[in-house]
Amino acid sequence: MEIDATMFGQFVVIFALIMGALCYYLGRRKTQNPVLAGLLGVVLSLMPLFGLIYLIVLLFKKDLSSTSASGLDAV
Repeated sequence: MEIDATMFGQFVVIFALIMGALCYYLGRRKTQNPVLAGLLGVVLSLMPLFGLIYLIVLLFKKDLSSTSASGLDAV
C-alpha cells in the first residue's frame, strides 16, 4: 500500500483534531485556559511528534485545586 500526500494530509488533519480534543479535555482540569490548551494542541499536532510531547506534558502537569477552579477562593 502506497502512502501518498493526500492520505498523509488526511491523517495529519484527523490526528490534529483528536489531539486538540484531548488537550482541551486535559486543559479543563490542569490549566486556567482550556481553549488555549486545545488550540495549542491542534497547532503542535501538525507535527505529530510535537503534539504527542505536548500531550505528555499536560498529562504530567498537576491538577488545579477544586476551589481555585470554581472561583470560590476570591470570596
